[in-house]
Amino acid sequence: MDNLPKTITFLGIETRCDETAASVVQFSNHGSSSANILSNIVFSQIDTHAPYGGVVPELAARQHLPLISGIIREAIATSGLSPQDFDGIAATAGPGLIGGVMIGLTTGKALASAWEKPFLPINHLEAHALTARMSEDVTFPYLLLLVSGGHCQLISVLGLGQYELLGQTLDDAVGEAFDKTAKFLGLPYPGGPQVEAAARLGDPSRFNLPRPMFGQNNLDFSFSGLKTALQQAAEKAAPLTQNDINDLCAGVQDSIIACLADRTGRAMQAFRSRHGSHKQFVVAGGVAANMAIRAQLSELAMQHDMELKVAPMALCTDNAAMVAWVGCEYMRAGKMPEQNEALKHEARARWPLDRL
Repeated sequence: MDNLPKTITFLGIETRCDETAASVVQFSNHGSSSANILSNIVFSQIDTHAPYGGVVPELAARQHLPLISGIIREAIATSGLSPQDFDGIAATAGPGLIGGVMIGLTTGKALASAWEKPFLPINHLEAHALTARMSEDVTFPYLLLLVSGGHCQLISVLGLGQYELLGQTLDDAVGEAFDKTAKFLGLPYPGGPQVEAAARLGDPSRFNLPRPMFGQNNLDFSFSGLKTALQQAAEKAAPLTQNDINDLCAGVQDSIIACLADRTGRAMQAFRSRHGSHKQFVVAGGVAANMAIRAQLSELAMQHDMELKVAPMALCTDNAAMVAWVGCEYMRAGKMPEQNEALKHEARARWPLDRL
């Protein structure tokens, strides 16, 4: 720690799905413990994938390739720094769409070698897990609810690289359930914001939709049955009016919120029984941008005497600032890997957080 520079500066690269992103983040070892995001450039492929109602892996990988160099140059120029100012480079190595992951990971390795900088392959889930620490005073251990398009997990975050999986979805993730709901009802992609907007205008009690796993004595989730029930209810009510769509969206969101609250409440009890003096509860991932979900989880945290911490809205969805931040965290803690091994790290489509 004493030998570390006054500031730690990392270039982060993210290409795991349909965002091409690069960011420069600086962390001060003196004074404020929060991140200084010098640049955070994100190019989204929403327009490319919208006609298909979801991300097409081959198209996503192809679009990263011509964009990545320009995005990185823009991130560096916006930061006002130059490569010699960086203390390291971090790139997402998984989990994600393997074609996209390979592009960002290979680019990060090449730049680290060319610039003779330390390299850190990043687990995308760990980046989400640590995002709240960029702007909030969040200390280990804490309880994490990670809710995104591909993941729904309850995790005890014990320290850097130390994660205990408490529960996870057995099928669809929350974001996936929202996207499938939107696609079935003919709403634009991406589906999450569309379902949330329609739900504000709907009656959540009109359709009798299930709450899978609710009340069960475990910490897992399941949302595929809810998707099936939605389809059956929609087919029975067809042809659908806008009011029907609003009510169906409200019902789906209400069921999802109820399931999240039930499972998370049990996880809070389990976490407090093991780490009673630690009361911080962090919500991260793209679905954390849903304000109705945030409101319910805030109320739940108060009920269980937990302190809710949510990542800034702009950092909930995929971005490279959170990737660069993990690099800062690991260098500050003196946990950077041996560089020959780091440069050999392969892209992974699957990479469970509790198996780092």
